[in-house]
Amino acid sequence: MVKKSIERLHATVFGRVQGVSFRFYTRDTASELDLTGWVANRYDGSVEVVAEGPRAALDRLLEFLHQGPPMARIDQVQHEYFPATGEFKHFTIE
Repeated sequence: MVKKSIERLHATVFGRVQGVSFRFYTRDTASELDLTGWVANRYDGSVEVVAEGPRAALDRLLEFLHQGPPMARIDQVQHEYFPATGEFKHFTIE
């Protein structure tokens, strides 16, 4: 059996992303994809996301981050991939 490679996605989403349930939709999407990590509002009005899992699932989460929930407006998404640390058990809202 081949073990799936696990990676970490770190993303920051800019636009109208606070006050539009962005964190809740992100958590639900990440949970459906069996990803672990967290999502949090930042003081500058952006949303930060750290997620770990298979690259294909992380790519699907990144697609969601570029679209966002219905009331959001996404202006920019900055993201990077890193090696996973395995430190998370679930995907949470911080």
